[in-house]
Amino acid sequence: MKHVVDKMLGTHQSLVHSEGVKILSHTQREIEEWVQHTITIEGCDAPFKFKRTKKYRSLQGQKVNMTYYPETETVAGFDFEIMKVVRIKRY
Repeated sequence: MKHVVDKMLGTHQSLVHSEGVKILSHTQREIEEWVQHTITIEGCDAPFKFKRTKKYRSLQGQKVNMTYYPETETVAGFDFEIMKVVRIKRY
């Protein structure tokens, strides 16, 4: 499993991998045929977002390994830093 993450990090310079991070909150909302998941983690103010085709069990309080990259989202004319999750696995 570690080999897959190392390969991803080697080919995409902006990717970041974090292991054993604790999820403080997890929200899910439907947007057309997708479910938008937004999580916050301990020690970071930026929200982490990813889309899936269905709802999941709540990840609140779980420890996870995540691979993500920083992105900027504009809401009402203001720029916010978010983290776009590429891969998430429960710890």
